[in-house]
Amino acid sequence: MKPFLILQLRPETDASDDEFAAILDKCRLPESRAHRVRLDREALPEGVDVCDYAGVIVGGGPGCVSDAPEEKSPLDAAMEAAILGLMPQIIDRDHPFMGCCYGLGILAKHLGGEVGKARFGEPVGPSECRLMPDAEADPLTRGLAQSFTALVGHKEAVQALPPGCVHLVASDPCPFQMIRWGENVYATQFHPEADARDFEGRIRIYRNHGYFPPEDAERLTALCHAATVTEPGEILRRFAARYG
Repeated sequence: MKPFLILQLRPETDASDDEFAAILDKCRLPESRAHRVRLDREALPEGVDVCDYAGVIVGGGPGCVSDAPEEKSPLDAAMEAAILGLMPQIIDRDHPFMGCCYGLGILAKHLGGEVGKARFGEPVGPSECRLMPDAEADPLTRGLAQSFTALVGHKEAVQALPPGCVHLVASDPCPFQMIRWGENVYATQFHPEADARDFEGRIRIYRNHGYFPPEDAERLTALCHAATVTEPGEILRRFAARYG
């Protein structure tokens, strides 16, 4: 069986390791079925062909695709360019793809959609999401609870549905929580891999990165632990089961 290509953009080793473990857990994949690439440390294999993989999963990260080029660090710019370099293959072949948070911005940017900080950013913590009408016909969202809690935290967001996309999940603060392009290309603004333990670690690591006032860290950690988060992980499990 083909492995999944898992691309990560977190320069902090503890955050990256925890995210990788969370993706494997929610996907119910053994590590042997994953080709992990930490883009902060290594380049994509030369001449990579996405068809060698069951699917591509892009994790989150502290960078913003909507930042002006001169505002991006060389590392952030290089990681973004690496993933954008794969998107023509993914879109041309409608190859299975799941972008988690940052990956939504990548997909929208490639499709010519607007990503920015003007509207729809969300503080770190739980967000109440709801299925859109088209979700009932999609294999990743069909039969899920009509409303559910997901964990979020993002400065930028998709400002309008990108061309050719299907709108699957929304929330009041952020309308575009999950979209699909074609039949197999997905992205979420929420973190489908994350539970409260994962967010507790990220709150500690990113408390001085501008996502929230540092003095709010304990309160936000408590909010995450008080939330019941089930459906986001099921979405990721279905993705891996459908394409793996």
